[in-house]
Amino acid sequence: MATSCLPLAAAAATRNRFIVVGGGIAGVTCAEQLAAEFPSDDILLVTASPLIKAVTNFKQVSRALEEFDVEEQASSILEKRCPNIEVIQSGVERLKSEEHKIVTEAGKEYAYEKLCLCAGAKPKLIVEGNPFVLGIRDTDSATEFQKHLAKAKRITVVGNGGIALELVYEIEGCEVIWAIKDKAIGNTFFDAGAAEFLIPKLSAEKQEPPVACKRTKYTTAESGKEEGASASPGEIGSALGPDWHEGLHLKGAKELSHKVHIESLCEIKKIYLQEEFWQLEKVSLAFPRAQQDKRNAETDDELWPVYVELTNGKMYGCDFIVSATGVVPNVQPFLDGNNFVLGQDGGLNVDKYMHTSLPDVYAAGDICTTSWEPSPVWQQMRLWTQARQMGWYAAKCMAADILGEPVDMDFSFELFAHVTKFFNYKVVLLGKYNAQGLGSDHELMLRCTKGQEYVKVVMQNGRMLGAVLFGETDLEETFENLILNQMDLSHYGEDLLDPRIDIEDYFD
Repeated sequence: MATSCLPLAAAAATRNRFIVVGGGIAGVTCAEQLAAEFPSDDILLVTASPLIKAVTNFKQVSRALEEFDVEEQASSILEKRCPNIEVIQSGVERLKSEEHKIVTEAGKEYAYEKLCLCAGAKPKLIVEGNPFVLGIRDTDSATEFQKHLAKAKRITVVGNGGIALELVYEIEGCEVIWAIKDKAIGNTFFDAGAAEFLIPKLSAEKQEPPVACKRTKYTTAESGKEEGASASPGEIGSALGPDWHEGLHLKGAKELSHKVHIESLCEIKKIYLQEEFWQLEKVSLAFPRAQQDKRNAETDDELWPVYVELTNGKMYGCDFIVSATGVVPNVQPFLDGNNFVLGQDGGLNVDKYMHTSLPDVYAAGDICTTSWEPSPVWQQMRLWTQARQMGWYAAKCMAADILGEPVDMDFSFELFAHVTKFFNYKVVLLGKYNAQGLGSDHELMLRCTKGQEYVKVVMQNGRMLGAVLFGETDLEETFENLILNQMDLSHYGEDLLDPRIDIEDYFD
């Protein structure tokens, strides 16, 4: 739902009608939509990051599925595109909700009529304050990771989500110990069958992408930082986009391609710095060879800066550790003196109009937790697509409240739908793709062609409730309709996934 922003038609008031906090996908989308809805009002966008995230090349693939690129831009480009948006580069020190004001880290106060908090989330590090533990969440941390990787011969990656999956596939020239707490890789997104389909890609030679990354880079000098504001080490930038690794040189110090060893069903028990490791006379393992007998694992004579002890008893040395164990909503700057209702995951509770528990304060994206009764085939996940959808919808709700008009819940909350790419495969997730919350009375139907496609549908009482599609299957729109329509498919049986039947035409 692309929006065009109209020229500013009135001088900015001392009191801002709308303030949006956060320069990520949710915040920028919200500000752009507000700018289009209220061309005569100044929209204030407050962001800690020197760069904002803009949605580009938006494409509505189907009724629920959408694809887009995320481009980092200097704030001046957003201000030029939407003249009634003013960007303030600063973190928020405090929210004075009773006074309808925010206070920036530079000590400046801005009053609002309606406020939308889109401050995202921050990495959930396995340990805080250890210089050998890196989290990857925003552009700065990704760039810092690239610098460390260039000198590394071995790293340990902890976590099993989207960033971990992308990392282990993209990294070359470095040994990777991948520690996951699940039985199979990618547990957040798919089951063990899909994981087995992907595993061969970890040892295969990567193909060069068909086109070079076209993302434009901007320097921080191009953005207008609030006078007196300073970047603090803990400042959180906006979340990475779906193609965050493109344009980064993810190559270590060794002359080798993929070299990944997976340690499953384990977590990090303890981290030792080099001096402590040798004082305690610990023994670490060498990087496992492909056919190595696990009972006769080789010890490692190399000296490493840091060592990880896993809960399965194994010990490995490495140059540094990547903590990719998820995120926590970035609510801390807004809690002091404000009685927000929080969700179980720590996010700001929002109702079906994206309204928090405080008057005139809305939230969208990773910072919020939805509290309404969801559609049977929708669930919240902190993904780029949902950040864009929530930001757009929050702006519509804020506008409706100002104008005293009703607003219908956006269709994007009817069906969970996400398209991404893992290991160079197109991946589409629909509905209850992993049978979330369905209990034991469901069945799975599978179709797999090694190296080409993997198709799984989740069925319950003869009706399709979810699907996972790897590869160019061209089934996403058909399956989306079958999930939404809840047609009884029980009499089709296994023919539903028969590759000899053109199912797209069958249900057209």
